[in-house]
Amino acid sequence: MPAACTLPTVEQPVRVAEFDDFFAESVVEARRLSDVRLDLALAPGAEPRARALAEKESGCCSFFDFAFGEVGALFDGIESDTVMQIEVSPSYVDVLDALAGRVDAALSRRRWA
Repeated sequence: MPAACTLPTVEQPVRVAEFDDFFAESVVEARRLSDVRLDLALAPGAEPRARALAEKESGCCSFFDFAFGEVGALFDGIESDTVMQIEVSPSYVDVLDALAGRVDAALSRRRWA
């Protein structure tokens, strides 16, 4: 099956808002490991919310690959237990770029608040 997004257009702003809220409330730090991968260190207790959002997004956008792991050396010194890994195929780097930009904006707003 080819990678695609089947989320109806009318529902897309709602999903964007869900991600923005998640980034603002649940992401402690972000690291871009490559063009196709973004790692998010999650706030303590945020993993269930992250998994639920990843499951919803995977159900409509097959080009996303979400995985979860323990915080390692990449986030050394960050108060987090869990990393949410988001990967896309090279043809969807622009989508990951946009997502990373929204994460950066949420983290910047928190730092200046």
